[in-house]
Amino acid sequence: MTKIAIISDIHGNLTALEAVLKDIEKRGVNQIYCLGDLVGKGPRGSECIKLVRNHCDKVIYGNWEVFIRDETDNETIKWFQSQLNEDDFNYLTSLPFHIEFELNGKLIRCFHASPRSVFERIAPEYHPIEKCLSLFENSEETESLHLKRTPDIVFYGDIHLTFLRTYEIGILCNVGSVGLDVIDATYVIVDGSYGTNSINFIRVPYDREAELSAARELGMVGYEQYYKEIMYDQFMETK
Repeated sequence: MTKIAIISDIHGNLTALEAVLKDIEKRGVNQIYCLGDLVGKGPRGSECIKLVRNHCDKVIYGNWEVFIRDETDNETIKWFQSQLNEDDFNYLTSLPFHIEFELNGKLIRCFHASPRSVFERIAPEYHPIEKCLSLFENSEETESLHLKRTPDIVFYGDIHLTFLRTYEIGILCNVGSVGLDVIDATYVIVDGSYGTNSINFIRVPYDREAELSAARELGMVGYEQYYKEIMYDQFMETK
């Protein structure tokens, strides 16, 4: 396990996911980890779940995996729910909260949004350093609350914004979004092949028009918002 691809926030964008998996296949990656939000916002959640199950070695849940199961009056979310089958829902329910592993002596922790909750949104551009450093904290959710060792490297998703920050406590990296990055589909490769851990951001172009065409053909409820997010990064929460 020396070369790991970390993907996140697919959001039902099958065209982008297929492009990313094809790119990963060419790069000699040993394992693929997914940090949640497989569904929602995009039209083909069930197909994305199938690909993730077939290709990813470890998968955790995001905020969409939680509230996609809730009863709702929101017509857009109800449409997303209608596109999933019982096996899809069972799989999403089974996913763990975090991934943790060691690589070249470094403890690496991955979660969707924060070590405390998939709904706690933290970004260096908008929050003070103390809030960002809290992403290195141990918690009950990461099953590490009473441990003294904290992670040396943290990877997360949720905010659809790639970045890498180095602090005295360790390295913080957001892997971006496969399905809803305004430029290209984005992901990260962690390469420990040479005794150190390099972090490489990968951007993969994909056919946005083909993805939007598929959404239209499916009669996607909320298509206009999906179009704005894909084409112009006009982000808006559905719930």
